[in-house]
Amino acid sequence: QVQLVESGGGLVQPGGSLRLSCVLSGSIFSIYVMGWYRQAPGKQRELVAAITTGGLTNYADSVKGRFTISRDNAKNTTYLQMNSLEPEDTAVYYCNAQRWTIPRGVYWGQGTQVTVSS
Repeated sequence: QVQLVESGGGLVQPGGSLRLSCVLSGSIFSIYVMGWYRQAPGKQRELVAAITTGGLTNYADSVKGRFTISRDNAKNTTYLQMNSLEPEDTAVYYCNAQRWTIPRGVYWGQGTQVTVSS
């Protein structure tokens, strides 16, 4: 059974940095498209960044130039490096794994809180 465990959230001042990590267990990490989503209070969950099995990346316009997604297949881990954080980045961040080969599947982590405040 695929499980995702996030870590690295917390409280940071505006302009600060955080790095989120997500470890996948129960399957072969390298075959999954990995992504980070976030959900702020009263808002819908939105895609922040994604990385394909081949390392291609995609970012929400609001985080381009500030966030970087990466993956380490040897460690079954994907990362989200967040720099120049703004109060608007405050949300629960969720790790997402998608398997596009059969049997297809979509999996979510439990979420980690990121709060940007002075």
